[in-house]
Amino acid sequence: MKILITGATSGIGEELALEYAKAGHNVIACGRNESKLTQLKRLQPSIEPLCFDLTDFDNYPVIQSGGQQDPNVKSNEPPLDLLILNAGDCEYIDDALNFDAQKFERVININLISVGYGLQAWLKRIKPGGRLVLVSSSAELLPLPRAEAYGASKAALSYLGKVLAIQLKQHDINVSVVRPGFVKTPLTDKNTFAMPMMVSTQEAAHAIISGLSKGKSDISFPTVFIVIMKCLRFLPSSIWNQLATRMG
Repeated sequence: MKILITGATSGIGEELALEYAKAGHNVIACGRNESKLTQLKRLQPSIEPLCFDLTDFDNYPVIQSGGQQDPNVKSNEPPLDLLILNAGDCEYIDDALNFDAQKFERVININLISVGYGLQAWLKRIKPGGRLVLVSSSAELLPLPRAEAYGASKAALSYLGKVLAIQLKQHDINVSVVRPGFVKTPLTDKNTFAMPMMVSTQEAAHAIISGLSKGKSDISFPTVFIVIMKCLRFLPSSIWNQLATRMG
């Protein structure tokens, strides 16, 4: 398979790139950390590194703005079997009253707007029967303290995936939305609060790869954590708000 993965220099994206490459697939690994991409290439020669900033659409390496084909890309380049848009970041808004618009913009840009850039650049490269994968988060299931930017971006991403699943069916492109719980990554290493039922990046990658191999449109894990989150959604908002306030 030909697979393109964004956010491949750390966390879930890195593990997915390595696992798919180990299995013999041709992986295009995208990220901003050139040294990390070089390291991935050394570990797995079948990985093709692409170093660029996902939030800068004018410098995308495949399709330039205006729909012009990048002259560095061969016209006979094989289509994609999997397009995994995984890159993301999390910054918390600690003081809602003094709302930090710049922080909000940074998170929305990488978690959501860059996905739109990726769709414009690469969606048409997915072959019939191929699959688009959007990596969202279980955080979209409930309003969580300080997660105004992160939660909003992931909720929007999940909604986007649901709509694209409808719209792309006529083009024989499948869509999967991934909603992980807590995964031990450099991103979650910054958190100072309790993170129940955390899984490793290896466990996360295996859950995603297994779900995609089965053609699942919704891949949420770990199961018990997701069930608890979904059950909490049935609480009256007044009760959940009290609980969430204590968490914050």
